[in-house]
This record gives sequence, structure tokens and C-alpha cells, in this order.
Amino acid sequence: MLSAEAAGWFLEHAWLIPLIPGVAFAVIILFGHYEVNGKRVLPWSGAEVGIASMTAALVLAVGTTYQWIHHVRGVAEAEPVTKSWTWWQSGGLRFGLGEHIDGLAVMLLLLVTFISTLVQIYSLEYVRGDRRYTHFFASLTLFSAGMLTMVLAENMVQLILGWEIMGLCSFLLIGHWWEEEANSRAALKAFLTVRVGDVGLMVGTAIMFGASGTFTISGLQAWANNPSTGHTVLLWAAIALFVGAIGKSGQFPLHTWLPDAMAGPTPVSSLLHSSTMVVAGVFLVARLYPVFHAGLLINVAGQHFNLIAVIGGITVLIAAGLAFVQNDIKKVLAYSTVSQLGYMMMGLGVGAWVPAVFHIFTHAFFKCCLFLCAGSVAHTGSHHSFDMKKDMGGLAKKMPVTFITWILASAALCGVPLFSGFFSKDEIIDSAGHLHYPVFMIVGLIGAFMTTAYMTRATYLTFFGEPRGAAAHFVHGDHAHDDQHADAHDTHDAHAVEPVHGRPLGFAKTDSAALLTVPLLILGFLAVVAGYINAAPFKIHLFESWIHSSIGVDIPEGPTFEWVKALPSIALVVAGFLVSLALCKQVFGTAASRLKGLTQRNPVLGAGHRFLVNKYYLDDLYEKVIVHGIAHPIAAAAYWTNQHVLDGIVNAVGIGGRKTSNWIYKNVDQRLVDGAVNGSGSVARGTGHALQPVQSGKVSLYGALLFASAAVGALVLVLVNS
Repeated sequence: MLSAEAAGWFLEHAWLIPLIPGVAFAVIILFGHYEVNGKRVLPWSGAEVGIASMTAALVLAVGTTYQWIHHVRGVAEAEPVTKSWTWWQSGGLRFGLGEHIDGLAVMLLLLVTFISTLVQIYSLEYVRGDRRYTHFFASLTLFSAGMLTMVLAENMVQLILGWEIMGLCSFLLIGHWWEEEANSRAALKAFLTVRVGDVGLMVGTAIMFGASGTFTISGLQAWANNPSTGHTVLLWAAIALFVGAIGKSGQFPLHTWLPDAMAGPTPVSSLLHSSTMVVAGVFLVARLYPVFHAGLLINVAGQHFNLIAVIGGITVLIAAGLAFVQNDIKKVLAYSTVSQLGYMMMGLGVGAWVPAVFHIFTHAFFKCCLFLCAGSVAHTGSHHSFDMKKDMGGLAKKMPVTFITWILASAALCGVPLFSGFFSKDEIIDSAGHLHYPVFMIVGLIGAFMTTAYMTRATYLTFFGEPRGAAAHFVHGDHAHDDQHADAHDTHDAHAVEPVHGRPLGFAKTDSAALLTVPLLILGFLAVVAGYINAAPFKIHLFESWIHSSIGVDIPEGPTFEWVKALPSIALVVAGFLVSLALCKQVFGTAASRLKGLTQRNPVLGAGHRFLVNKYYLDDLYEKVIVHGIAHPIAAAAYWTNQHVLDGIVNAVGIGGRKTSNWIYKNVDQRLVDGAVNGSGSVARGTGHALQPVQSGKVSLYGALLFASAAVGALVLVLVNS
């Protein structure tokens, strides 16, 4: 390992990258609403602090990236740059905070700061006038700080710290408009589902520490690569850690929280689905790759499989299937994210580490762009609605910037040749076949067809055909129906309409404002060109050379690119577009067609459609079977125990205490204490009455008594001394 001091100023001070937005969060919370003489200390209510902090972090990330590229130039195996401070020590156990910088960390530092900066600029317009404007920017800034802390982590304790900060912020941001019950439920669902996975992360970390005696990333990688390390401990550590990755990155079967997370504001959805939160699980697998690759390799019927590839392959297909039946444009993109995360996991599982990590990079740009395009459509063209069937259609000409950037990003997502997604996703598919995982190569090809098909459907419903609902008012300039249409939204699905919260209700006359469209143009451009830093068809492998040595283990050599091997993927992308376009015209067009209402007429197709609409009934399984079958009996047993055991004990103690107090009152207080007091009073009163005659006031009587007393005393002395 190379010390930070020997590597350059930016590499040495990379720890400032998460620290700056972390401090900015505190400033926004403390001073966002603070006023002096009736004027706000922060004129933009804290938004300027969030944007400034992310811009500063981006500048540092660019400098760090530059120095890392210089550091690895001409070096076959570049050592990570590390720095650590001890913040707590008990005996020989040391807990540190620091930085572990390699190609993987540098890539994500640059990605997170860049995407976060654009999203915060976009949010200036998108959440303008929101009732919790300051808290939104504070949570968004801390969200990015959490991801950066995790990426830069020198040890597992620090990684878990960043991991949990993101979990907290996702809860706050998904439930940002908590007044709507659906949003609160979505936030709780996300928080609790991810917590299930987090238990696995904690257990896996404990197993690794118990076996290796270290929390550091470098130490754990060396421990996993050591031939003397037993496979059993690697297996159980990897399984536990992978449960955490499944929960965080929305892999099957813990993917159900991710689409519901669309209840949050669209900038949150964009950031969460492109470069933070859901990428964290994939990052964990990539960071501790030696543990996973060695620990989860299994043999089935003579074929080698890695459990990561199995889960990733399943996720690719089931999420793509669910995207076909969504009417909410953000939920289509959410299931698309789940499917693409499946590609990343599948790539890691088959040994295609570089293509999988490269897909994190390219996916961030086009997925962020797609979500922000959806937000632009909702903000400007569909009256804050995300329902493609009710409130969209025919928007291509009216919103040209949004439409063009949507098409560019969709092409990258579908893997159209020469767009960024093609260079990463096709490499994963090709590597699966090259590394003797033919099943997963087929899964990847099917996923490519399905991705193109559902994105064609979403594009057609949003930008083509006849404008419907709010889009019709926008396209035709019919402002007279604004209030009427706003009232009609009350009957929509809870996730299909975002609350306005101070935003103007009227429709715009053209495309969205510059604060929305400029980030789209930047991201749309990157959706095209980002793949060219690792374009195998053109023998460009810059990304691979910068990131290759990040895991301390030999990565299998990838296949040599040949266009003939890419033809099946290209053909399926074209087929997905043509088939889906033809079906969309038949089903959603104005002309009569026998395909319309087919799922209502055909019982088999209807059953399949309901199966998809109900999300494979996994939510019912979790909520009505597992939760009801486990949580409800536990709750009933706890209630019975409370009523019959705890309350019985409390009541018995109360009754016993009451009886005891009554006995004490009657016998001790009334008879003994009061009796003694009253008796002493009676004696005193009797004595007083007996002595009363003595107190006559006559001096002769007092003298006689004194003389009598002296005589009695003298007599006693005589008797005693005789």
C-alpha cells in the first residue's frame, strides 16, 4: 500500500470529499431558516450551501481522479493509497477513520459528486416553493455524503457508517411528502426491507473479523486471497454479506421496496437509482470481490455457478417483466434499474469484474437522465402526473429537449451500438459466454430484448400518439381546465401524482425551464460518449487500465471483441423495438384492433397480466403470509402476555399493596401510633389536672411545698448513708 503523503495533495486529502457535504448538512439544518432583522442568512434557504458543497467535492474528486490516473500510468499493479486515524482503541483492537483509494473508489467519487451536483441544480426549480425546501436540500446533501463516506472507507466500520447514513436519508427523502399515507408507507417499507439485509451485513462483517482479526479493506482482501483461508468461513461470510447487498441493491427477492420508493420527489429517485443507495450493494460485492468470488462458487450438475450470478440473472428477467405492465413512468424506470443492477451482479458473478463496474459508470448517466426527463415531463407537460396512459402522449414536438435527451438515454439503456450502454452491457453478455457461463449469456440476451421492448412502450405512451389528459391541455394550450384537471387527479394512483406544494399550477407554453433542461443536455451527451473510455470495438481500454488493480486478485482476461459475436444482441435490440412498436400502435393507437382488451377476453393472458400487475404476488407473500404469519402471532402472544401475565402481576401487586396498606393503617397507624400519641396526651392531661391545685399563686403554699421537699430529701440522705 502507498501512503497518501507520497501520492499527491488530492489523493492525500481525498477525505475532504465526504467531509465537506457532511459539514454542509449541519450548516443547512442550523441556518437554513435563520433570520437576522427579518432577512434570511441564507437567501436560498440552504440550497446554495448544498450546491456549493457538492461543487467543491466535485473539484476535489476531479483532482483525485487526475492524480490517480497519473499514479497508475505505466504500472501493472498499482497499490491503493491509504490513510487512517485511530478514533477509538480498546486493548489491541483499533477502530479507524480514513481513506482507501483505488480505481474503484476514484470512479465512484467522481460519479457521485458529478451526479449529485447536477441533481441539486435541477432541484432548485423542481422543488421550488416546497414546504420543506430546506430539509430537502439538507437530506439530499447528507445522502451524498453517506455514499462518499462508504466509497472512501478504509475499513468495514466506516463502510457501515456510510451505508447506514444512506439508509436514514433514503427514509427521509422517500417520505418527504409524508402527509400522503402512501408516501409514509413507502418510506417505512424501504427502511424496514433494507434493514433485513443490513442484518446480513453486520453478521458478515463479524464473521470476517472473527476469522481475520481485522476490519481494514486491504486486510480483508489479503485474508480472502490467502490459500490457507478455509472455504467454509468464506462461504458463510459471503452469504451474510450478500444478503446485505441484495437488500440495498434491490435484488430478488428483496427488490419490492425499490419501485415503491418512487413516492419521493423525482430528483431523489434520480440520485437514488443512478449513483447512490442502490449502487451500494454492487459496490460492496465489487469491493470485497475475493470474498464473494471464492465463497459463493457452487457446483450444480457438473456446472460451476456463482450464487451472485444466479440472483443477478433472475433479477434481470423478473424486473424487466414487471416493467411492461406499469403505467407510472417512474416505476418503469425503477424496474429498469432493478434489471440493470441484475446485469451488474450477474457480471460480477461470472467473473466479468471490469465490465460490471463499467456498467455502474455508464448506467449512472443514462438512468439519471431518464429520471430527470420523467420529472421534466411531469413538472411541465402532465401537471405533476406520472401516469403515462392518463396524462401523457404527443409530447415530442412540444418538449423537444426533454424528448431528444430521453431518446439518447433510452438508446444507451437498450444497448444500441455506439451508445454508452452498448460498451458495458454487451461486454457483460459476451464475457458470460467467454467464461463458460452460457446460461447467463442467454439471460443477458433475453434481457436486452425485454429492455428495448418496455422502453419502446414507455416512449410511445409518453411522447407519441394522441395527447391525453393533462398532456392534451398542455399540447393544445388549454389553460381553462387547469383547476378541473387538478381535482381529477384525486382519483389517480397515489404514486402517479406528486404534490405541488407551492409550485405554479398553470401549464408552461414550451419545454421545461433551463434549470431542468441544462442538466438533461449534459447527461444526454454523456449517455452517448461515456462508453468510449472503454470501447472494446475500438480497442480502447482506458477505464480498465485505471481500475484493474482495485481488488487485489487476478481478474480473468475478457474476450476479444468481434462484431459477429455482438450481432445476436444487436438483432434482439432491433427486434424488441419493432415488435414493441407494432404492439403499441395496435393496443394504444386510435384505430380499431383485435389486440385491444385481449387480456380481458383471454383468460390465460388475463391471468398472466394479473400475475405481473400483482408483482408476482411477492408483496402479498411478504405482508399477508410472512409478516401476518410471524408478526401477528408474536403480537398476539405479546398482547396475551401483557393482559394475563404482566397485567396480572401488576394487578396482584396492586391488590396486595392495597390490603397491606389497609392493615397497616388500621393496626399500626390507628391503634399503635395514634394510640401511643393519644395515651401520652391523656396522661399529660390527667397529670395537669392533678397538679392544677398546686399552681394556686399563693406564696405561703409554695414555701410549704419547698420546705416539705427539702425535708423529704434530707430524710432520704439519712436513710441512704445510715
